[in-house]
Amino acid sequence: MNKIDWSSLWTKEDWWACWLGFIILIVAIIGVMPDTVKFGTWATIDKAFPKGIATLWDTLILFVIMAVLSMIGLFFMKKDWKRFIPAFAVLFCLAWLSIFVGKQAVINTWGLEYVIWGLIFGLLISNTVGLPEWLKPAVLTEYYVKIGLVCMGATIIFQVILQAGLVGLLQAVLVVAAVWFFAYWLGRRFGMAERFSSTMATGVSICGVSASIAAGGAVEGDPKETSYVIAWLLVGAVIMIIVMPPIARAMNMPTNMAGAWLGGTIDNTAAVVAAGDLMKSKAALDTAAVVKMAQNVLIGFAAFFLAIWATLKLEKKSATEKPSFMDIWYRFPKFILGFIVASIVVSFFVQPVMGAKSASGIAGLMTNYRTWFFALCFVCVGLETNIKQLLAMGGGKPAIVYWIAQFFNILWTLLIVWVLWSGAFFTPPIMPD
Repeated sequence: MNKIDWSSLWTKEDWWACWLGFIILIVAIIGVMPDTVKFGTWATIDKAFPKGIATLWDTLILFVIMAVLSMIGLFFMKKDWKRFIPAFAVLFCLAWLSIFVGKQAVINTWGLEYVIWGLIFGLLISNTVGLPEWLKPAVLTEYYVKIGLVCMGATIIFQVILQAGLVGLLQAVLVVAAVWFFAYWLGRRFGMAERFSSTMATGVSICGVSASIAAGGAVEGDPKETSYVIAWLLVGAVIMIIVMPPIARAMNMPTNMAGAWLGGTIDNTAAVVAAGDLMKSKAALDTAAVVKMAQNVLIGFAAFFLAIWATLKLEKKSATEKPSFMDIWYRFPKFILGFIVASIVVSFFVQPVMGAKSASGIAGLMTNYRTWFFALCFVCVGLETNIKQLLAMGGGKPAIVYWIAQFFNILWTLLIVWVLWSGAFFTPPIMPD
């Protein structure tokens, strides 16, 4: 029997996403959490700053809060926290600029919100001058999005998560099984190795970066191949953020169905939330997030079974070293627990005890912090994506596999979503808008 690694509670990124999200929520409940910087929709600069010069003070306070919270986690995770502040200052400025530009009246009308501008600013840097070495300590894509998702949990009533999550889990199983086996078969047909194919299939079918890392580790794949899969997943996510919300609107999808489609097809949790945001519908955003959470639940199980497969089939010499069921727990994304706990606290404590008005105010504050952490995340996604390098590996064959598998994912998920969420067969869970 494996010993429980209690140190993971203060050394792992997933747990720190929970702790930092809880700190923000607790301080918000107490009533002393400063609000974030808010811009008005603007055609002229003066309209952008409703609080005038006080916006600069609010910006400084927000920077200090987010930097200190992030750095606490980095310190305990033994990451490069000493060089974090100057790098984070630049990252924060890019996030600030992306939100500011996204509020411009014409740009806002076209739905080109902060998520797209954060990606654009990051891509411009990474694909021109490259990602500077001194900036890397603050480029923590997964860290920021996980904190943001825990904050997001406080904005969704738990009963809604439970109801939608069950349907989302059914969707996840139906989608992941079909897409995984198709992507794996396709990779092998194109001459990709078994480990490479399994990592690609897991990333496309489940949840992008986290799933790819877990799968690559489970089958002991080549780190370069895992990085390659992650890079294409990030590029694909950028394209799908821009393309899929307009397609969903053009098809006149109900908001819950549109959210379920986005959540089931886009391979990166952060990108799912971004696409849900661009739908300009709380119901679409919440459904997309819950469906993606349901897929995330499968990461641990997928990694566990892949480890068994790799041990028994690919490494028969090591057949005595079978993975334990604790691997499911270790691979399980803990920020999902943080998301659920935050929802439970607001649903069963804040709202009944403090009243609906207080609960609404706290949810609004948590939404604002979620937005800023997501803004940081999307700048990082752009900074980590080098388009030229993606086209060079394997003569382009793995890229072809990725896009064919992704297209299959989009069509298959659309069919499953229509059955489960359209209302054609039964009444689906309804997320409030």
